[in-house]
Amino acid sequence: MSEESPTAERMVADVEALCGFEGRRPGTDAERRAANHLAGRLRELGWRARVEATYVHPQAALIWAAHCALGFAASVVALPFPPAGFALALLAAASLYLDMNTRLYALRTLFFRRGSQNVVARGPRREAPARLLIVAHYDVARTGQLFGRLERVTRATRLLGFDPPRIPFWSLALLIPVLGARMAGLDSAALGALQLLPTLALLVAGFALLDIEYSPASPGANDNASGVAVALALAQELRSDPPENLDAWVVFTGGGESPMEGMRAFLRAHRDELDRRSTFVLALDAVGRGELRCVASEGLAVAYPADARLLELAEAAAEASGITAGTERTGFAGEALAARIRGLRSLELTAIEPGDALPAHYHRPTDTPENVDPEALARAREFALALIRALDRDVARERP
Repeated sequence: MSEESPTAERMVADVEALCGFEGRRPGTDAERRAANHLAGRLRELGWRARVEATYVHPQAALIWAAHCALGFAASVVALPFPPAGFALALLAAASLYLDMNTRLYALRTLFFRRGSQNVVARGPRREAPARLLIVAHYDVARTGQLFGRLERVTRATRLLGFDPPRIPFWSLALLIPVLGARMAGLDSAALGALQLLPTLALLVAGFALLDIEYSPASPGANDNASGVAVALALAQELRSDPPENLDAWVVFTGGGESPMEGMRAFLRAHRDELDRRSTFVLALDAVGRGELRCVASEGLAVAYPADARLLELAEAAAEASGITAGTERTGFAGEALAARIRGLRSLELTAIEPGDALPAHYHRPTDTPENVDPEALARAREFALALIRALDRDVARERP
């Protein structure tokens, strides 16, 4: 620790302080207290921060389990009543697709909601030709038996071309043509086998999601106190040496594990201030251990690509900073996805240990501050800062 820079020590202290708000699940009092703490930290750094109230549905795993149950019921009902089963499967698939992409909440609205909050610090250069949002969610996820095996499960499913979060939606999507064939009067052993596979997948996924819903919260040091700590370090740097062509904002979202409900609420509340052509989003998520990765595409149902211009600038930032940053394509999702779906130019930074498929200690009880690497935090800060400077110069070149 004695060899660490003061900035690294401060980031480690921010990780430890945020983890002091134990159980900061979306919609909890711990999350609210963490938000007030982060607003205070931004004010210490000279930013004018405000806490914006919003609402989230904290039972994300239960909501998705309900979609799985609806799909399983559709498969069973389709045996005696094919039209009813087809209609249920279509409803479940459409609802889950829109839910996973934060587009429209259908089945989710049947579940209770809780108060949450986003911490927003606007930049001082409102007249700048472009706007940059530095985003990190500060809440934590639940643990569960699945996450202890998720690394191995993800390796296995990637051999088949997908990540575990996509299993529920694509199981529902595969059921629809099968049940459509039943509705058309077809019935055979082959059709029954085709129907059995996604039906069993929905059953297994539903039970796994139920286990997650009733498991304790992760400490959330890497996911995502590390991203918050790096964002605070960037906020300090950009306050003392602001970019000339960027109006930089710092946004800490609640409900990130809902998922992305806080980011969705922020984008809806500020849509008049966020021009699609000139707004860039840099999301920081689980950067506390491993090698830096730029997420080239992500999505819980289908893949959405990151902004090509930001990916090119990330390559330039890697050369300028001397820090290697590979690319990652994942079936998981973070705040950058909600922005990208709404047409904003976004990129997510994360970190993964060499040879692993997921960030270290992802949604596990071992995600504690002592497992966060100060050197990884310092690398994330330096790389993100180099990327911001590269974007600032790039915007300057495009000014008339």
